[in-house]
Amino acid sequence: MTIVLVEGESDAVAVRTLAARLSLPTPRVVPVGGSKGARRAVDEFAGVRLVGLVDAAERRDFERVLEVVFVCDPDLEAEFVRALGVDGVEAVIAQQGELESFRRLQEQPFQRARTPEQQLARFFGGRSGNKVRYARLLAEAVALDRVPPPLGALLASLSSLPPGTSA
Repeated sequence: MTIVLVEGESDAVAVRTLAARLSLPTPRVVPVGGSKGARRAVDEFAGVRLVGLVDAAERRDFERVLEVVFVCDPDLEAEFVRALGVDGVEAVIAQQGELESFRRLQEQPFQRARTPEQQLARFFGGRSGNKVRYARLLAEAVALDRVPPPLGALLASLSSLPPGTSA
């Protein structure tokens, strides 16, 4: 069995959603409560094959304790923004009836000079529950031939396990 360690619930939701869309077995994904929780999780799951998915800024915390780590640059949301494009992400936001809210955020004095990608990062992180909700929505919206590279590589590694093992 392989367990996927991730920083938070939004990462777990994205991995599970993409696995389902790709008709892969649903992997066991364990949010560790931030990158510092990786060491504790490794101790808890001693003897089990572990892989990790982490944001670039926290990669060292995972790489210190895991042999296989997939890195989102700089984070999961940015990977989806690159894969879908700003217009594609805005379309997802519009489908949720929140495009007006995003436009208001863009007009805030501090946000005006920022790039759309930076504004989207603020939008996702600015409201409780947004990261988890949008992780699922973006994972559902991305074309399967445009899955963000770290997520695609992670899922490919799980589907190419030796016979007799499972994700």
